[in-house]
Amino acid sequence: MALRDVTGAVDFGHLEAYTLNDAVVMEEVLRIFQQQCELWSPLLTTGHAGWRDAAHTIKGAAAGIGAGLLAAAAEAAERGDAEGADFRLEKIKSAMNAAQHDVAAYLHELQLRSLRG
Repeated sequence: MALRDVTGAVDFGHLEAYTLNDAVVMEEVLRIFQQQCELWSPLLTTGHAGWRDAAHTIKGAAAGIGAGLLAAAAEAAERGDAEGADFRLEKIKSAMNAAQHDVAAYLHELQLRSLRG
């Protein structure tokens, strides 16, 4: 995986500005995002009472790294009623997969830079 594999699901310019382009901090923030996704994604089902909490947490984690589509999908699910919730939760999962793909490619690039540096 390489930086060319980034799809645009994450605005890394937002992350770079937020972290003052500090590679160590960027990596830490992206790893926390990955952990949040891992922890909360199993709750993204209407069969779990905490699905709104999961959507809320993912919304914040996504906004922090510049994953705008994921943050918007999570906000829509969090605010929406029970009707249509399954569809909105699926949109979160899809956007989360795209964001995680981009994060993995970006982390790979950070690791390559550290080897060159």
